[in-house]
Amino acid sequence: MKRILIIEDEQKIAELERDYLEMEGFEVVIAGDGNTGLSLALNEAFDLLILDLMLPGIDGFNICREIRQHKDLSIIMVTAKGENIDTIRGLGLGADDYMTKPFNPQELVARVKSHIRRYDLLTSKRSQQMSEINIGYLRIEIDARRVYVNDKEVVFTTKEFDTLLLLAENPNIVFEKGTIFERIWGLDSIGDLATVAVHIRRIREKIEVDPANPEYIETVWGAGYRFKKSNS
Repeated sequence: MKRILIIEDEQKIAELERDYLEMEGFEVVIAGDGNTGLSLALNEAFDLLILDLMLPGIDGFNICREIRQHKDLSIIMVTAKGENIDTIRGLGLGADDYMTKPFNPQELVARVKSHIRRYDLLTSKRSQQMSEINIGYLRIEIDARRVYVNDKEVVFTTKEFDTLLLLAENPNIVFEKGTIFERIWGLDSIGDLATVAVHIRRIREKIEVDPANPEYIETVWGAGYRFKKSNS
């Protein structure tokens, strides 16, 4: 059974989310403050985290930052503000997706299922494919889901790794933002395509010598992104 952690200080909202997720067969744990939630996230096994932004104790941004230093865990950030700067900041710290209150609980369930399904599919079908990609100073271990730059391991979130792998497995092919969003998040038009741009920026910061002049992930203006295989 897949385990979901909800860190949410509004009890009614947390219980509503829990009820909808439990009806779909998930095991759900609720934490009502940031300190308790962070401790649970770091010390127990969960498949996905639903993380409120404004929390007593440690806020959602700092929880997200701390988790990313220790675990590869899908994170859906929830905010009541709806401010773009908070959205970008949250994604920049490692959140995989975000939702703005108020939202339909059924949409939340759909996103949770999509994130988990995509992760399971992307990991389960690797056994019949190549186990490693080596291009220039970049090495991607597919089965182990690890990335090395100049033989030094770099930590990637689930969605960062999936995005990099999608591009690296299809070199010199241009992917539109909408295509990347659908392939990785599996949500069609639901969500914000700024999510893709933020993830591409984070990937570049991790694998490129000079992110402003990328050697691997090229922006094709007006079209999307392309992984260049000409590196040596």
